[in-house]
Amino acid sequence: MRCDVAVIGGGPAGSVAAATLARRGARVVLIDGSHPREKPCGGGYTGRALALIEPLVSTDALEVTRIREARFLDTPRARAASVNLTTRDNTLVVASRARADSALFEAAGRAGATIVRGRVTSIGPGRPHRIVVERSADIEAAFLIGADGANSLVRRTFSRPFRRSELSVATGFYARGISDDAIVLEMVDAPTGYIWSFPRNDHLAIGICAQAGDTTVGEVREALTRWMTRTGISRGATLEPYSWPIPSLGEADFARVELSGDGWLTIGDAAGLVDPITREGIFFAVQSALFAADAVSAGIAAAAATYSRRVREEIVAELMLAARLKAGFFRPRCTRLLLDALSSSAKIQAVMADLVAGTQPYRTLRRRLMATMEFRLAWTWWRSIQRTA
Repeated sequence: MRCDVAVIGGGPAGSVAAATLARRGARVVLIDGSHPREKPCGGGYTGRALALIEPLVSTDALEVTRIREARFLDTPRARAASVNLTTRDNTLVVASRARADSALFEAAGRAGATIVRGRVTSIGPGRPHRIVVERSADIEAAFLIGADGANSLVRRTFSRPFRRSELSVATGFYARGISDDAIVLEMVDAPTGYIWSFPRNDHLAIGICAQAGDTTVGEVREALTRWMTRTGISRGATLEPYSWPIPSLGEADFARVELSGDGWLTIGDAAGLVDPITREGIFFAVQSALFAADAVSAGIAAAAATYSRRVREEIVAELMLAARLKAGFFRPRCTRLLLDALSSSAKIQAVMADLVAGTQPYRTLRRRLMATMEFRLAWTWWRSIQRTA
């Protein structure tokens, strides 16, 4: 089978890239053998991510839970503070990944992409690239897009795999039979990372993540289990465990990450485009997919360079800043100061609501905090982050 573009991986990034290119007249093959499946993650879609996929799939088709508030906990001190997420600009929903990913995957097929269901076993670089798919005919592609996640075969074939130090360990439980309309977040420092509870239609997705180079799956799961017992958040639920890796690059890693090369590029998790603080990746996955489609549509010969330049300017620069600030966010003192600020100031609550919902960039966070006129609260919290940055 011959095509202009082969997209390996049918998650949100790959499906959006394939659908967009097919709509523009390219001969596209989308390869994925995992559907239907539930991906082990929170499943949060911010308003800006929903806006990007709206041309392909409506929110009504995603089976979403609309989030009312975000609750920040400091369980060692028995404290909590909440921010409202119901304003027009702060849309945050949690989707069933089985439903949402399948809807986007099917949209790619409707747009004209050829769907190949199977696992890619090898890639032969060249002109064209030769892709071997289990239980299917081999594919020859003039250009290749890797949307195949943190363990990307495309990345391993053309560049190098992510080092352990560039990944987060993420593990947790689906708590079946209970749900909510709020997300729960707690920053922790042993191991350094954060714990979350995201409500889905009929269960909670409860998890913890920390830098892989600093801990193990067993250690973080033990920390999560203690937290669940202390909070009682999963009482009465049936627990189903899960684990998966998340790219979590540092500032220096982002500066040298290889995004593309001769006849290929990577998008989403395969490119490492994940917020190193929140580990949110769906928005960046879809945004990078659209950037890839634009670059390839403008001409295959220059696509890799065009794509890499745009991603570095519009995505990587923001993620590098997040990586610079990351250490400060997880210090106990920062958590205490954040809860003090949220408990005392509606204006700082609004800033944090925007940060959670993805509408507040890191590059303007300091200026926005100062603009609240809550100088003492805002400056003290900001400095607590900066001191370890």
